[in-house]
Amino acid sequence: MSERAAKVTPTDEEQDDEQITDSAAPDAAAEEPAADTETTTDPVTSGAEAVVRALENAGVEYAFGVQGGAIMPVYDALYDSDIRHVTMAHEQGAAHAADAYGIVSGEPGVCLATSGPGATNLVTGIADADMDSDPMLALTGQVPTEFVGNDAFQETDTTGVTTPITKDNTFASGSDTVGNDVSEAFALAREGRPGPTLVDLPKDVTNGETDREPDAPTVPDTYEVQERADEEIVAAAAERIETADRPVMLLGGGVIKGEASEACREFAIEHEIPVITTMPGIGAFPEDHELSLEMAGMHGTGYANMAITHCDTLIGIGTRFDDRLTGGIETFAPDAEVIHVDIDPAEISKNIHADYPLIGDAETVVEQLGEAVDDSPEAKKWRAQCQQWKSDYSMAYDAPKDKPVQPEFVVEALDEATDDDTIVTTGVGQHQMWACQYWTYTEPRTWVSSHGLGAMGYGLPSAIGARLAADDDQDVVCIDGDGSFLMTMQGLSVAVREDLDITVAVLNNEYIGMVRQWQDAFFEGRHAASDYGWMPEFDKLAEAFGAQGYRIDDYDDVADTVADAVAYDGPSVIDVHIDPDANVYPMVPSGGDNGQFALTEDQL
Repeated sequence: MSERAAKVTPTDEEQDDEQITDSAAPDAAAEEPAADTETTTDPVTSGAEAVVRALENAGVEYAFGVQGGAIMPVYDALYDSDIRHVTMAHEQGAAHAADAYGIVSGEPGVCLATSGPGATNLVTGIADADMDSDPMLALTGQVPTEFVGNDAFQETDTTGVTTPITKDNTFASGSDTVGNDVSEAFALAREGRPGPTLVDLPKDVTNGETDREPDAPTVPDTYEVQERADEEIVAAAAERIETADRPVMLLGGGVIKGEASEACREFAIEHEIPVITTMPGIGAFPEDHELSLEMAGMHGTGYANMAITHCDTLIGIGTRFDDRLTGGIETFAPDAEVIHVDIDPAEISKNIHADYPLIGDAETVVEQLGEAVDDSPEAKKWRAQCQQWKSDYSMAYDAPKDKPVQPEFVVEALDEATDDDTIVTTGVGQHQMWACQYWTYTEPRTWVSSHGLGAMGYGLPSAIGARLAADDDQDVVCIDGDGSFLMTMQGLSVAVREDLDITVAVLNNEYIGMVRQWQDAFFEGRHAASDYGWMPEFDKLAEAFGAQGYRIDDYDDVADTVADAVAYDGPSVIDVHIDPDANVYPMVPSGGDNGQFALTEDQL
């Protein structure tokens, strides 16, 4: 045994012994008759207990994670907590589940992992939450402070690795302060523009003694968020809206995160302004409303892209104008004056120049605009033109009985078999786009996907997080691809163990479908590493996990199989064998002109 190892082992054992001794007294006391009927809380005795107390003070109900050596003191403290821990099959799944929990609930999802590989396995999920501004708190174990920087077993510079992909990042330095570190990180994750935060927890800090009770979740005094936009700019923007001939509203994910969906709906309907969403903004406006033009961008509807291309006033709310939405910057809304509402000043004019920069909370600013706009724009002809584009560029598709099942048909069947408030989660690829295009979304927080990062494997673990955040009577449907499902399908063990009512539809074409589609369009059909040519039987694998398995091979199977899978009380998986040649259209080539979208491969 090395001298260094000999030095640390007794220290850890002594700390563990002290923690066991300290925690025994409250348990023994709890067996004695209570002196009164008031509810009492055991005092904090360790850094780990302070961490858990901070989560309890924040109202955390669920935590997703994987146990390990450096995080073990925190798990030991969780043992006596009412917080329900969901043991995931992989740390990436824990981060995705926490991310989805935050999307559906609006409160930060919590994930835990040990040091080294546990922490690095969280990175994909943290980066995803960062790109999509999802509220999430990651707690990672770390080697004892005195070993940090010495390449100890399972040591990684977690704060160094994750600083670029977190909203706030803290290395806990003491047992007395670690509870407040966690409380502050939780508050920061949800305040202002949401995002992931992380607290790295050295084992000596969580094992160390303290009697310090953590404060309630509070952001630091130095953290300021502008709620209301400048009144003069609001007045100017309102005048522009009143005089617009061809206005559109573009609702991004910030509308949903800022609880501004209702305010935007009221504004759009009152002033009869056509509404488009970004992919993260799906559900912010009901897609069955006549003003809805649905999603714009690379695989958005033709009519949404035409409206953006020809509008003269674009009211962008809670969107960062990313490249998948805009295509080429110079061709995006070329004739429009842009009103941009965002809580983060850094997003204003970052990609698209804002003629009317309105910095503030989305709901508050939309209400400001509502008060300032006296007259609705005269846009009857424009609305008629948008309806004409809906007819000209219909999303109808062919479903010949003599060909394999078309994926659009399956998505519509799932939509028809479920209620309007059903939550849809997806992985990333062609199936994600079909789920965007052929499911009718009418409510916010019912669309859960990986947008900015585009992380394959997101679908199943996010369905687990969404299920636990959802109301009991809400359905949760995961629409996945075969390649995406293979990456995280071990999460079925979690769904079965936790008895979660989730329906997974795997659109199986034996390809990494979106890659194959691009290879056909831009690489002369050379299917390098995209053609699997074989896939396991997912229905049988589901049954091996203890879930219910189904298979669809032709159209006659679809309606009954979907109905049975949705009705099954527990996790079910449908292996849907779709047309391997099916492609996603419309499509705008990367960096292209949204107004020049392709409806077939020949048009690319």
